[in-house]
Order: sequence, then C-alpha cells, then structure tokens
Amino acid sequence: MHQRQTAWSDGVTFITQCPILPGQTFTYRFVADRKGTFWYHAHTGAELSMGLFGPFIVRERRQLQRDEFIMTIQDWNHDMDSELLHYRMLFGNYKNRVKDTATRSLEGGKFSMFRFHSGLINGKGRYFYPNGSCIEAPLTVFTVSQFKSYRFRTIGSASLYPFRVSIDGHLLKIVATDGNDVSPVEVESFIINPGERFDFIVDANQAVNNYWIRAETLEVNVSNHLALAIFRYANASNNDPQTKRKLCTPTDRCRVANCPFKYYPASADVNCTNFNQFQSAENKTVPGVETETENIEDMFLNFAFPGDKETPGSANGINFVMPHVSALTQWNEIKTLCTAKDCGEDKMCQCTNSIELEHNEVYQLVFVNMGIGKGWNHPMHLHGHSFHVLKIGYPEYNNVTGEYIKDNLDIDCGGNIDREKSFCNYAKWTNRSWGGNNIPGLQLSSPPLKDTVIVPTGGYVVVRFKADNPGLWLLHCHIELHNTDGMALVFNEARELHPKPPAGLPKCGDFFYNQNYQVKSATILSTDENVCERYKDATIILAVLLAAVFIVIITCCCYRKCRSNNYSSM
Repeated sequence: MHQRQTAWSDGVTFITQCPILPGQTFTYRFVADRKGTFWYHAHTGAELSMGLFGPFIVRERRQLQRDEFIMTIQDWNHDMDSELLHYRMLFGNYKNRVKDTATRSLEGGKFSMFRFHSGLINGKGRYFYPNGSCIEAPLTVFTVSQFKSYRFRTIGSASLYPFRVSIDGHLLKIVATDGNDVSPVEVESFIINPGERFDFIVDANQAVNNYWIRAETLEVNVSNHLALAIFRYANASNNDPQTKRKLCTPTDRCRVANCPFKYYPASADVNCTNFNQFQSAENKTVPGVETETENIEDMFLNFAFPGDKETPGSANGINFVMPHVSALTQWNEIKTLCTAKDCGEDKMCQCTNSIELEHNEVYQLVFVNMGIGKGWNHPMHLHGHSFHVLKIGYPEYNNVTGEYIKDNLDIDCGGNIDREKSFCNYAKWTNRSWGGNNIPGLQLSSPPLKDTVIVPTGGYVVVRFKADNPGLWLLHCHIELHNTDGMALVFNEARELHPKPPAGLPKCGDFFYNQNYQVKSATILSTDENVCERYKDATIILAVLLAAVFIVIITCCCYRKCRSNNYSSM
C-alpha cells in the first residue's frame, strides 16, 4: 500500500511510527486504493523471520471473482533470533566448534552463513535430515476441481533465500507482480525473492491425482533445500504425491521467469525470462518520457558491504542507523542525521541516511551491486511507491557454467584505481553522455511496475517514479539480515507537504537528565531514629483520633441541650 495521505500507517518502526510495545494497541486506518496481492509484516529486528507477517489482498469492486488461493513461501531457520541474529551474520554459525561455510548460488555468489533448515508454505513444511529422510509433518493442501482454472497469489515472505516455484505436470501463467498486472507469461517455473509477490493462473487440466508444489532454493551442491505443498484434485487419495518435476531437455527446454542472473548453466536446458522482458498490462505512461533528458535526475545507489575490517550493509557507503524517535512526526529531534564530513569516496560512515525529494519531480534510480563489498543478489524494496523497471544490466557470465566473471562495465565505480577494491560510493555512467532517457536498452514502452526488484551481483537496475506522495519512505534490502545490518535509506519526500498526523499519535525517544538537575541524597536514619519516627507518627495519629472523638462528644451535647430547650418552650 502506498499510504497516500496516511504515511503514519506505513508501519516502519522509528520512521513512520513508534514501536508498538507489549500490551499496547495501534490502529491503522488507510484507503485501499490499489488492487492486488500485498502483505503486512513486522519491521523490528528479526520479528519477520519469526513469522510475524500475513497476506493483505485488495480486490476490485464488482469484479468477477476467480477461484483462488493465497500461498506464502518462507525459509525457517532454527537459529534465527533477535538477540544473536546480527552477531551470527558477522561471525557465522558453529557446529561442534566448526564454522559453517556459506553455500553458493548458481552464478557463484555466496549465500548467508545461516544455513537453510526448512521451507514452509502457508506455515507448514518438513525438515529433511542429511540422509534424505524427513519428518512426516502435515503439508498445506490446495484442493482443485478438474478442468477449472485457479489464481495463486504467491507471497515471498522469506528472510534470506529466493525460491524457484513450480507445480509438477502443470504450466504457470504469470499475470501480476507486486500488485501490478503484467502481460501473461507462461512458464514452467518462476523465481520469487524475499518481498516479491507473483500472481499466476494454473489450469487443472491433468489426470485426477496429487501433484507436488515445489519451492526450491537457488543453492548449488545441496539437497532437499525446498518447501513442499500438495496440489490435490478432488476425489484423489489423501496420500503424498509420487510425481516428478518436469525433465528439461535440449529439445524441450524449461522456461523460468524472474531469474536474478542472465542465464542458467548450459547443461540445465533452461531459458530465462528476465524481469526486464516483462511488459505492463496497464499501459501506463512512463513519467518523464516527454521530458528533456537533462531534467531527469539519475541517482546512483550502490548497495553493498564495503570496508576493511568491519563490513556492514550500506547504501553508497552509509550504514543506516535508525533514529531513536518517530522520524515522520519528530524530524527535528533526530540526532543521527548524516553530515558531509562523516562520509565520502572509499569511506564508511554510520548515520540516518536521508535523501530529500522534490514534489512531483521525476527520479531515475540506478540500483548498483558492485565494488569491494558487493553481495549476493539484493531484492530492493521501496515504500510509498511502485516504480517502472526500465533496464537490468547484468554482469559478464561464463556462457557454459553461468558463473559470474566480472562486473558490468556500464558503471564507473570511481575511487580506487583497482575496480575490485573501490567502495563504489560515487558510481556514475562510464559513458558520460548517458542519462535520463538517453540510455541504450531503456524500456520506455509499457515497462512493468514493481515495488521490489532484484539487483544482480555485479550488475545494476534502472527504475523510475514520480515523487507525488509526500511522506517518509524507506528503501531497503528485503533480505532480513541485510536490512537489520543497515542496507537502507529513507526518502524524505516533499517535507513541507507532509500530511498532518492524527491527534494522539504516539511520540517516543531517549531520556537524558538535564545538566542542571541535581539528584538529592536521601537521609538514611539509624535503627533508633527509625523507632522514634514510628512512635512519633503513632502519637500524631492518636492525637488526631482523640480530637475527633472530643469534637463528636461536644457536638452531641450541644444538640441534646438545644432539643431540651425546644421542648421546655412548647
């Protein structure tokens, strides 16, 4: 949800609101002005990893409703916890005093030190032992009728891993992503990253049976790193499926959508449909197409882990520090905003990275994943807006193995002469004539809209949006570990036009004693003095009680005397 005129309902701790403390209630009220598949989740620590999320579906009024299912896909790591999450990311996990090594993705990039333990679909899954056996826990079952079509609203609620999603024996027709319709694309499977949503249509056109729904990680040299569910035809048995995934061959290649790399290894017999090959079904005009090139600002943002000893997550070398107040309503109380002297080329700094956006200006962002600190593919998510995906620039790969060779040289990282040692904090186009609409390969005709896009290792993504929604909007990596490690920034959009928050919206912050305040020492009495003080108090209480009794007696006597006088006068 873009939260137009209701930025305080965006739900980001210390950006648009104060944390909701145990026992408290916070009511969100906003206009659901966009149809599509969305979700809500916690934005504090590792609470998302612990399962604090849920679907949020907005349907069109008076629309013919198709039979549909909601499918959330997540990884579930038994070592995830808010207390040690950050340190485990920095120093890794140990088993019997031996440090776990990171697994690798298909293109050779490292995944996290957090090993994959199990995958869940709608909260259910099975844990596989190293020998391949698994616990027989119940799985999510989607029951369908033969010869009917169904819409699956798929939500990437994982903390770390991307998943390749497929249904044995069935093709999937992708029709929407991140709440935006796309021209249908029929595939054998698609890849969903943390934070993304994909809607697909599946025809139940096979024999009555049980079929596996599979969501497999993109790791290599591992087995059973997957989440499972059951696609069950009505009147089929209640047994587990015995089906197998489609065998991709040179004569019958598999089509996979949303690959975070340019292609699979040649031996996989897979054709990638990268996201920049998708087209919007809504035919919306791209902002700035009719504008002169120099009026569109290119903003380069490198998301990486640069540094010498410490390598925290960052955007352009700035490790994001959350403010200690609710920034939307207490902006002038933030003590951690960045200053120019703190940061620079081939330098790291820590502060609340805020970028001012002018109202109704068109911004072209170039998301980069390069330099000494480039990480694995980053799913970058923007609050408050959807953006047009205009181009994805991939690095150079080995066309046989599919492995990364070197960065895309369209980007000049600057800084250190050795490109691989540059922090890439001040990236720019290698060809200085590029910019705005003048970038080769820019898709300006019906480009797809998203709010979460994957930035490939060694590559870049060009996106564009119009700053027409005043508020504070977080831009961050949707890998939980990267976000909590500071791979984020905040757009302060049209600050002078921020809508007035409702009365009573909570405020929060640090507390420090005033320098002039002096804490007075309390007088500590001896035991004898304490006894005397207690006798003194008892004496005072007794005196008060006696005085009260005396007053009551005098009052009664006066009353009786008055009555006697009245009778004698009658």
